[in-house]
Amino acid sequence: MQPKWTYKDHEIEEGLKPGSKTFRYFFKILEGGEKKCNFCVWIVDDALARFDSSKKFDAIVDSHKVRWHQWVKEKIDQGDFRNRALKFEKTGQKEINLSDMADHITPD
Repeated sequence: MQPKWTYKDHEIEEGLKPGSKTFRYFFKILEGGEKKCNFCVWIVDDALARFDSSKKFDAIVDSHKVRWHQWVKEKIDQGDFRNRALKFEKTGQKEINLSDMADHITPD
């Protein structure tokens, strides 16, 4: 996790999952220094070209971060502190529970 920012009473740390070959961009949500949840933007390999033809993770983050920050703010506004992922597939996007996944992913 690298950049940090605040929204309402929450601190948000964000960054690409270290060493991952799959695009997984995490937002760690903290309140009063205590972790509340993780949000993740997960782009499956066959959908990467939709975001950047070169499939460079940093370029994807730079061009979509504002939209993803809005998603995080909406989750906080809704009081939805479940571990969630915004998963982008070749056919579209869907929001899923991270803890319900068979191949559970974490920011570390």
